Amino acid sequence: MHLPNDPAILLSFINTRLRDEFADLDELCRTLEINQATLQKKLSSIDYAYNAEINQFV
Repeated sequence: MHLPNDPAILLSFINTRLRDEFADLDELCRTLEINQATLQKKLSSIDYAYNAEINQFV
């Protein structure tokens, strides 16, 4: 799957999918065939980290 390159747009895309379709980040990454470490690194570049309790990057 091709993901948005801009980190802010990527954040919105991922959080929307987490909210609407996936129980957790593992399921999202597995289903969309996304490397979880790469995704987390990209979003950490804009100071966001995954919070499992709320299933969102904050």
